Amino acid sequence: MGQVYRARDTRLDRDVAIKILPEAFAHDADRLGRFTREAKTLASLNHPNIATIYGLEDSGGLTALVMELVEGDDLSRRIGRGPIPIDDALPIARQIAYALEAAHEQGIVHRDIKPANIKVRSDGTVKVLDFGLAKVFDSGPQAESAQAPTLTMPTQTRMGVVLGTAAYMSPEQARGWVVDKRADIWAFGCVLFEMLTGRCAFPADTFSDTIAAVLTREPDWNLVSPPAPPGIRRVLRKCLEKDPRQRLRDIGDARMEIEEALAAPSSAEPLGTLAVAPPVRFAWLGRVSAAVLLIALGVTVQYWRARPVAPDAVRLSLSAPGQFFTEPPSAEMSPDGRQVALVAADSSGKDMLWIRTLDSQAARVLPGTERADQPFWSSDSRVVGFFADGQIKTVNLAGGPVQAVTPALVSPGATWNQDGTILFAERGGLHKVSAAGGPVSSVLAPHGVWIAWPHFLPDGRHFLYFARTQQEGAGVYVGSLDTNDTKRILTSEFEATYAPPGYLLFVRDESLMAQPFDAKRLEVTGEPALVAAGAWVARGYGHGVFSAGANGALTYVNADIANTQLAWFDRSGRAVGTYGPPRRYDSPPQLSPSGPGIVMARGPFFRQDLWLLDPAHETDTRFTFDPAGSRVPVWFRDGSRILFQSTRGDGRARLYQKSASGAGSEERLADITDANLQDVSPDGRFVVYMIGGKSGRFELWVLPLFADRRPFPFLQTEFNNGQAQVSPDGRWIAYTSNEAGRDDVYVQSFPTAGSKHQVSRDGGAQPRWRRNGGELYYLAPDRVLMAVPVKDGAPLQIGSPTPLFRTRLEFLGLQGPYFMAGYDVTADGQRFLLNAPPEQVVPPIEVLLNWTAVLNKR
Repeated sequence: MGQVYRARDTRLDRDVAIKILPEAFAHDADRLGRFTREAKTLASLNHPNIATIYGLEDSGGLTALVMELVEGDDLSRRIGRGPIPIDDALPIARQIAYALEAAHEQGIVHRDIKPANIKVRSDGTVKVLDFGLAKVFDSGPQAESAQAPTLTMPTQTRMGVVLGTAAYMSPEQARGWVVDKRADIWAFGCVLFEMLTGRCAFPADTFSDTIAAVLTREPDWNLVSPPAPPGIRRVLRKCLEKDPRQRLRDIGDARMEIEEALAAPSSAEPLGTLAVAPPVRFAWLGRVSAAVLLIALGVTVQYWRARPVAPDAVRLSLSAPGQFFTEPPSAEMSPDGRQVALVAADSSGKDMLWIRTLDSQAARVLPGTERADQPFWSSDSRVVGFFADGQIKTVNLAGGPVQAVTPALVSPGATWNQDGTILFAERGGLHKVSAAGGPVSSVLAPHGVWIAWPHFLPDGRHFLYFARTQQEGAGVYVGSLDTNDTKRILTSEFEATYAPPGYLLFVRDESLMAQPFDAKRLEVTGEPALVAAGAWVARGYGHGVFSAGANGALTYVNADIANTQLAWFDRSGRAVGTYGPPRRYDSPPQLSPSGPGIVMARGPFFRQDLWLLDPAHETDTRFTFDPAGSRVPVWFRDGSRILFQSTRGDGRARLYQKSASGAGSEERLADITDANLQDVSPDGRFVVYMIGGKSGRFELWVLPLFADRRPFPFLQTEFNNGQAQVSPDGRWIAYTSNEAGRDDVYVQSFPTAGSKHQVSRDGGAQPRWRRNGGELYYLAPDRVLMAVPVKDGAPLQIGSPTPLFRTRLEFLGLQGPYFMAGYDVTADGQRFLLNAPPEQVVPPIEVLLNWTAVLNKR
């Protein structure tokens, strides 16, 4: 990627490394752009195990990258002298993992991890070098160059282009597919294998043979034997899984396993000393001892032959029917562990309830379950309950019509015990009703910002539930049908469910965990352990998509479903471009009102930062840096500032603003807690936000940015109101409400509520205004984007909705507290930017049989 020189910084009196772009390429715009992006990439990685960038210089037509000079051998030379002892190899591997973890947290994939790109200084410090192939996940196409031994192609990075060094490329990288951090995890496994064995994991004589080995062969695992600890051997196997869905999800997991191995005492037996022949007078004692030893050995062998061998866990992937994209996704295992109920869209775009038995080839749809959401099972696994059309409904798998149980306007979960009682979350509390219908009784009154996801425990009287409270934050609690007593048992950002024979299942940092739980004493009794990496969760909901049956079967949805693609469409639905590869965005796209920029939130769960995306130059710039994370950005209409919400400080959401240039400090707008930002008026005088009211409903409030800045309520009703956006002239506000028993779009006068109009006819959500105010858009329940002509006047004139095109956006109403529109529209109303699942991805449902065997091997 350039020539590297050792140099002297005469200003600061230090040795440095200078990477200079060769003169032959100095006028190559693509190469120059790539070189500049490398500098920006490195500048964002301030970590002790990553070579530091000091500056980017232009002089006499040359472009130079000034970097930290790292003395010492690169790892390829160390390995060339033979296998590295385990006590030396693990500290090196740990530091490599630290470096990759820091890069991945900023959305950067190295893509060329190999021994030659890793240096070990004389003091043992490891430095990862040459992020020349690194690519910010969403940076779009980047120019590549050709240089051996790193394989590149002189074209743009896209599907079909192979990058990396052959022996360390992941299978998906070798096939030219879009890669993510799992490609680095594969390469890390190759490097660790080579350090421990002195041998390449996929040896071959030619490039083609190497690619074939990567795609089809397994490493020689016999080479990795004690004294390598079992945990390290497991990490190697998980890093080198050819299917990226089964691969280790996070390099931090490998790093923690390495640290445990370093902290543990050595399990290797000490080598014995050379045996000396006993004196003749004691020779008989030796013969007797040998006989006793042989007898004992025979008994031991016979014992182990007779001893039953515990079965291993078995992993399955069930193909999902139709378009398996619901928000949150639904895949619930039956109590007997034989069937999975899930929600997926059929060919017409309607969400239907499907049943997949583990021994069948395909799922079957249940008629009459249109618009189904959040299925749950009867205790005998014969009937499935679900939410639809503002009601709880049930359907018997043996046949018969769908039965309506009781009205329920929102659907954050339900559970069904052996006595026929359904416990469900609604109106900010928990309520119970007979599965046969009848009166609804309150079980737990609202006492938090968000109460959801109840799960009965085995006795059918106690239950788990998830809540976010103002005093304790998010966590899992135990409640009872018989008393008002509650007990917090777990601090967690997501729900937990009970799994026989005695565990709590929950998600932590995208990993599915199990912790021993005493269902009689109602308390955890041990430490959590990893079950599976990469479990999907719905951040705003506190919901995790996992469940377990009594027969040892467990199901979860892979976290890949959370990846979405930013894509442009015209009014006919024709795709006209994308921005970057699929990745995990955590906010709706917000187009800058003053240019081509986009602001979005992305990053690890609950630690997201805001990033400014520049489609014109295909560059991303980090905008916020607080460890607590920032979410839900909204532009001021003049493009000067960006509003957002953050949980920095005490973990409660508050509103902040910052100059769009990135300069200056961030200002907290007011001491408003647990706020969910909606919009700001065009004149910048009013901020609209949503909070959970005392009734448990979502209310719209307004914060004036003038005078005393005292907030006032805009809509406080017995219904949910949210997803609000102020019209371009500031006189109206569009929002979603479920006052008609379903989500619909309405328009009211603003900033004082008064004149009101219903916009959608058959359900709708996620409204967005055209920049001139002449048109309003919303998403229909069948995922069709609708356009409604609007003419200002007295009264406001609202035309009939007209369908534009069917999208892959999820119809997100007011089931959860955070969701807004998954799209934005250009000023002229001719193009739409959608944040939706990519066309080619339909994630499978992961199933673990005999799942507790996974715990026994850790």
